[in-house]
Amino acid sequence: MTPKEEIESLRKELEQHNYNYYVLNQPTISDYDFDQMMHKLQDLELFYPQYADPNSPTQRVGSDLNQSFKTVPHKYPMLSLANTYNEDDVRDFYNRVKQGLEGEDFEICCEMKYDGLSISLTYIDGQLVQGVTRGDGVQGDDVTANVRTIKSIPLRLREGSGYPHEFEIRGEILMPWTSFEALNAEREKNEEPLFANPRNAASGTLKSQKSELVASRKLDAYLYYLLGDEIPADGFHYENLQMARDWGFKISQGMKKCKTVDEILEFIDYWDKERKNLPVATDGIVLKVNSLRQQRHLGYTAKSPRWAIAYKFKAERACTRLNEVTYQVGRTGAITPVANMDVVQLAGTQVKRASLHNADIIEELDLHIGDMVYVEKGGEIIPKVVGVDKTQRVPGLQKVQFIKTCPECGATLVRYEGEAAHYCPNDTACPPQIKGRIEHFISRKAMNIDSLGPETVDDFYQRGLINDVADLYKLTVSQIANNNENRRVSATKAVNAIKQSTEVPFERVVFAIGIRFVGETTAKLLARHFKNMDALANASIGELLEVDGVGQVIAESIIRFFRDERNIDILNRLKEAGVQMALSEEAMSGQTDILSGQSIVISGVFAKHSRDEYKNMIEKNGGKNVGSISKKTSFILAGENMGPAKLEKAQSLGVKIISEDEFLEMINNF
Repeated sequence: MTPKEEIESLRKELEQHNYNYYVLNQPTISDYDFDQMMHKLQDLELFYPQYADPNSPTQRVGSDLNQSFKTVPHKYPMLSLANTYNEDDVRDFYNRVKQGLEGEDFEICCEMKYDGLSISLTYIDGQLVQGVTRGDGVQGDDVTANVRTIKSIPLRLREGSGYPHEFEIRGEILMPWTSFEALNAEREKNEEPLFANPRNAASGTLKSQKSELVASRKLDAYLYYLLGDEIPADGFHYENLQMARDWGFKISQGMKKCKTVDEILEFIDYWDKERKNLPVATDGIVLKVNSLRQQRHLGYTAKSPRWAIAYKFKAERACTRLNEVTYQVGRTGAITPVANMDVVQLAGTQVKRASLHNADIIEELDLHIGDMVYVEKGGEIIPKVVGVDKTQRVPGLQKVQFIKTCPECGATLVRYEGEAAHYCPNDTACPPQIKGRIEHFISRKAMNIDSLGPETVDDFYQRGLINDVADLYKLTVSQIANNNENRRVSATKAVNAIKQSTEVPFERVVFAIGIRFVGETTAKLLARHFKNMDALANASIGELLEVDGVGQVIAESIIRFFRDERNIDILNRLKEAGVQMALSEEAMSGQTDILSGQSIVISGVFAKHSRDEYKNMIEKNGGKNVGSISKKTSFILAGENMGPAKLEKAQSLGVKIISEDEFLEMINNF
């Protein structure tokens, strides 16, 4: 695999995991594995700046936006924290702070990292006026009505306690272990899917449409950061939280000001053991420079503050017996082996299934049925088998052999060059793939048919109403309602939403049809290059490889997709239904090649257009947006407050810097 292909593969995987985590609240990998993938991608992008992409997962914070709630902007962006898992990184952070403060004395506030859903609460005159989720860091979901049901969040602050006229306080919404266990016991009794962990349960609960349901699940909240124009600029973080405690907020008792690395490491070591006695889930320690003035001096990177870092605890491990290996088929046909084991207690929950990832992992572990295996819950989410205790292996155990045929449809599995996973190639007739492709098609970033969901898709499929995405457009209210008057309202809403999806632009249609290995960004590039579906369908390997971001594996996948007559039939029926099969006149109008072949970096704050609008202008005029500066950068479009590091690098490389007005004049005078 070439560096470019590896970068594209990592981006594709991370984008899917972001979607699973922040939108579906159904993560499929641990925090540790996600962070390792992200670090690897960051290193590759740093080493190969020619493959930079402003839409890379490294350039943005993940999103948990939900269409069911009003989306509101954050007054102050909610950035994520950089993560570390070892003492050396803690020492490096301490030394970076020391260097950044040029020898000035400083304190580090150490506090528990609670494992829940981030929330921002706004108070005016001592009364709660708004609660907003983190969302994508710039805007989030307004969940004020649900927040009001959480008893540990004060609706009115204590009189005479000295709170400011208006301020924002941030923290974490949590589901205590006792509430989590009771909820899962109830769901198991009702034969409903169980929540993977308290964080997923808290997130799903807070986004419920029924506030009474939220109230019944007894959520909790810990607050950890104060913001506002009336918060003393020369104040201190630890002391601010002690004030907030007096105002009526629930502030963690697990906080300590430290002056040395050794003190920090002692705090981490203590809570790594003691956290197991806490009533709520935690997954690490957050380290923050205590002085607000010093925080401002240290500043921010694109994604996280330089004055804070999160230390993640190592995953808890347990040993149990492997009884069976079963196999699951995903939307793309990827086969995931699953270990079925004796039940074991791990990170506060009972575990009996764990991921084995792929055939190489099984071979590397040398697994046998009946082995005693080590299981970890990395990030306290998805369990995985990480080792075998071969000292306990008894003679005669059967070695685990990866399957050769699909467990759902019987097709012979294939493994593409450079891919770790095996795939079922029967993507148009294998039930899990059929339903998975439909679920992908209706998703927010694809056709955005928000009145449908996985349960609805399964129901329609089981009833024989749909067998592919094109069947959606033939559904009627009567078919969906099935003579049940109580379902007519939701059925009408679903039919209308499907009809409205015909207005979704062509770029997203290319993403929605589910060509294997074609993600959101690649779909946009393909759509803009070929302009319509017929041209894309008839493109040769050579023509496809001309598209930026398309390598041999993606090109071959596109060719395979359009050679399948069943896919062509689906596309023809989508076209008959009115789905957009070409770029709109609006999308093509004003397109030029004035910036053709030029790689452009955007930096700073702009007055006349947003950054996204400028990115669209660059693409519309044939240019390429890149996220980092290199010798290959054509110029930097710079607004106010351009980062000093970027300015210094541009000057050292001799990269031209042009202003907002100069750029607009350049493209308008063409």
